[in-house]
Amino acid sequence: MLKKLANKFLLEIMKNYLLLLAILVFNIGFSQSDSIVESEVSINKFIDGTLTMPVAGEQPNLVILIQGSGPTDRNGNGFMMKNNASKLIAKELAKNGIASYRFDKRIFKMNKFKIREEELSFEDFVQDVSSILDYFKAEKTYKKIIIAGHSEGSLIGMLAAKDKADAFISLAGAGRSIDKIIVDQLAKQSEGLAENAKSSFQDIREKGKSIEYNPLLQSIFRPSVQPFLKSWMKYEPTEVISTLEIPILIINGSFDIQVDTSEAQLLKEANPKAQLVILDKMNHVFRKIDGDNLENTKAYNEPNRALHPELMSTLVDFIKTIK
Repeated sequence: MLKKLANKFLLEIMKNYLLLLAILVFNIGFSQSDSIVESEVSINKFIDGTLTMPVAGEQPNLVILIQGSGPTDRNGNGFMMKNNASKLIAKELAKNGIASYRFDKRIFKMNKFKIREEELSFEDFVQDVSSILDYFKAEKTYKKIIIAGHSEGSLIGMLAAKDKADAFISLAGAGRSIDKIIVDQLAKQSEGLAENAKSSFQDIREKGKSIEYNPLLQSIFRPSVQPFLKSWMKYEPTEVISTLEIPILIINGSFDIQVDTSEAQLLKEANPKAQLVILDKMNHVFRKIDGDNLENTKAYNEPNRALHPELMSTLVDFIKTIK
């Protein structure tokens, strides 16, 4: 009888202990996320995204994060690439009292709305960001609205920011038009391909299309993508950024193998009032690389790898100076 009572007493203690442990675990998990609230926000039929808000504070600044080229989703991930760069930045911004909105590019809606590739234009992407700006400005919830564009998103952001945004951040943005960038990249592999690409771009610019491109360049010059190329390459980023009269931050990494630091320098020269920051050993997806190109490439698929240690302080310090 005594043994049975003792066992029952021990069982009750264990149940209470497990209940207490469960409560502690729940509270710990809640406290880790109670400073950030995320919600799904659809701007229109083309734009779905995630709004990441700090819980504390009234009227935070809002950063609109624009992704790079290709089918890149709101978190900064694409085909054969998962690094969660944009998602990590959004959460770190919220921890510093700054809201953000990141969204899937309209490329992800093309099948749903039966949009053909040849119907897509660079201006569509600019219009999407402009619509996002209009949406959040109408809410009158945010103190300042900042555009932050990564890679291709940098030029998109520049065009959308004019007369609408309170500040602009270029993250690994090019200083030259896309045709010049592609020709230079090809020249590192083959002078012949570079010359053929240069001629093909010229045909697209003057005639609206190119039919004499090298078959090895099919992925770049396939007929269905040529209208988009034509709409994209007409913009010179240096010309666009020179017209902005808002605070500007230009960030590039010294180990970015996609966008050289010279591109950032061109943007800075075009708008001398802009702040330029070159982060040592940062690659294209905002990670610090202490090794070689192999480590650099691997980092594109390492979502748990920390952001460059100076990236967030650079962003936050700039945003907090916007009046």
